[in-house]
Amino acid sequence: MVNCFMHIYDTLSAAVTDLEQRGYEYDFNLAQDYIECKSLDLQLMPEEFEIDEFYRFEGMTDPADSAVIYAISSQVGNLKGVLIDAYGVYAENIAPELLDKLKMHLDS
Repeated sequence: MVNCFMHIYDTLSAAVTDLEQRGYEYDFNLAQDYIECKSLDLQLMPEEFEIDEFYRFEGMTDPADSAVIYAISSQVGNLKGVLIDAYGVYAENIAPELLDKLKMHLDS
């Protein structure tokens, strides 16, 4: 469930810094069927994590600079971290279940 109290950030780096200070210490990356934390050698399926918050950043001059940062938490390992995704870059390379989980927050 997305947190109703959302923060406002001017930059992606400000969002990352604040989320880290709030305990989102791990970096997640998208894989085809899951997100992964390489530093922990951990893979999480869509049903194993929650998106607590998300923030969109629009490129001022180049739409390719647009990105979304997700604040992720999981009961698996009791951990929190961030996933940064460029708009649409991975859309055709990931499983529908994972794409649906990420998109349901963007469409709200």
